[in-house]
Amino acid sequence: MKQLIFLFCLVSARTLPAQDTLIMVQTTGKLPFLEYGPGDNRLGGAKMTYLDSGVVLRVVDSLDRDYIVQLSKQHRAFIAKEHIQAAPEKYSRPWSLTTNWRVFGDDTFDYLTVNVEERLPYRSIQQISPSRVVIDLFGATSNTNWITHLRSAKEIKSAWYEQTEDDVMRIFIELRNKQHWGHFVYYDSTGHKLTIRVKRQPPLNIRKMNIAIDAGHGGVNVGATGVSSGITEKDYTLRIARELDKLLKQRKVKTFMTREKDTTLEMVDRVQMLREANPDLLISIHLNSSGNMLISGTSTYYRYIGFKELSQSILNRMLELKLTEIGNVGSFNFALNGPTEYPNCLVEVAFLSNLQDEKRILDPVFHKAVAQKIYEGINDWLKKIK
Repeated sequence: MKQLIFLFCLVSARTLPAQDTLIMVQTTGKLPFLEYGPGDNRLGGAKMTYLDSGVVLRVVDSLDRDYIVQLSKQHRAFIAKEHIQAAPEKYSRPWSLTTNWRVFGDDTFDYLTVNVEERLPYRSIQQISPSRVVIDLFGATSNTNWITHLRSAKEIKSAWYEQTEDDVMRIFIELRNKQHWGHFVYYDSTGHKLTIRVKRQPPLNIRKMNIAIDAGHGGVNVGATGVSSGITEKDYTLRIARELDKLLKQRKVKTFMTREKDTTLEMVDRVQMLREANPDLLISIHLNSSGNMLISGTSTYYRYIGFKELSQSILNRMLELKLTEIGNVGSFNFALNGPTEYPNCLVEVAFLSNLQDEKRILDPVFHKAVAQKIYEGINDWLKKIK
């Protein structure tokens, strides 16, 4: 009870109408996101989706660090208290109507826009076979009577919706190409137009691509340490990342490095930096560690099913270095696997906690070999797409 009283005082000093039993807030800060539940581990709680700022939410309960928000009659989510602020003069609507849609393109992207009455919460899902982007728009009731599709759209094949619940609209976007190249969901400056931006397939030639490289950790975040040498993960991820950057540049590939020296970078800063760089794909380099010194090997990680094939192709090549297979891990809740805007892959090269792996990590020849295998894995993936 004390928590709810405090929440009322925090969110608004106004007197709510008698029928308004829910507290209205809106998202704020860098990269606010929803979680499915209150669970937590070293990677945080299981994320449902990132949200734009100013998205209106209805708070129904409070935990230590999270608020529980009602997305629709049948759906709830959790959001960190640091990611919300008061939504003055916002009241709970019995419904929020959608109106007309528009599908079109510019020189780089395709877009689907949906006119809405306010910034409603949403989540996005990738589907394969066929390739689709699916958006659940919570609190939305259809008054959409037409969808205009312009010929300037090149990647969006078709768009439609289903009113899956009275207050949940499911938006389907079917893609022309099998491979997902990324999408981004946001509201325009008026707050009344939900926009799904879909990236078109770039030329399937690595020399015509922009590849981002992330050297894990850095600065005050040292990461793991070598079991016998005491070397730090942050130093050796940077060495391997530099070798990959050097190799790609030798092949006339445009690259972007999130850090080129021992720099402290928060994850939200890396994500925003990458959003501005707009890469065609991202490779994040890390070194693994375990409390069991016998565990060794290499692994790759992805979060979204549409990006799985990139990480699998890279793992296949990494295993040619005679490293033990740990696997290709999906639904991975790492911050740099979170963006939907571009295919991404985290590579855990080997274990600093294993003596044999550590010995290889210390060897500059191995760094070059890892860079070569990542390069070959990207090329293998591009050939499969062709």
